[in-house]
Amino acid sequence: MQIRISWPTGQLTATIDESPTSKALMGVLPFSATARTWGEEVYFETPVSPALESDARQVVEPGTVAFWTDGDALALPYGPTPISQGWGAPRTEFAGECRLASPCNVLGRIDGDPRRLASVRDGDPIRVEGVAADRA
Repeated sequence: MQIRISWPTGQLTATIDESPTSKALMGVLPFSATARTWGEEVYFETPVSPALESDARQVVEPGTVAFWTDGDALALPYGPTPISQGWGAPRTEFAGECRLASPCNVLGRIDGDPRRLASVRDGDPIRVEGVAADRA
């Protein structure tokens, strides 16, 4: 399954694995939301409220598509967040992790370079829609 996430200055696609959370999310597409940023993470509310899954994780790789159940939001980290560990000295040298606010359901991965998310600004309109298999 693939989704497209678009904002005023860009878009990307992500490959989503099958899970209870992804099934719920795919069932409400398309939807629009307002982007929020937290360090090098973009997140936004969704119309679904799934339960935390048994394999939820707080530390993930850049480009992970995660669902933050505490906020009913998709979380898209592309670098360190304010609570990430592994900063070097000076603080601009990062060799650590993407640490989410709390454990999240892992849904899949962004296709291509997740740093494209750096152009998302807090308050940007976001649209999430499914991608037809023959038009991915």
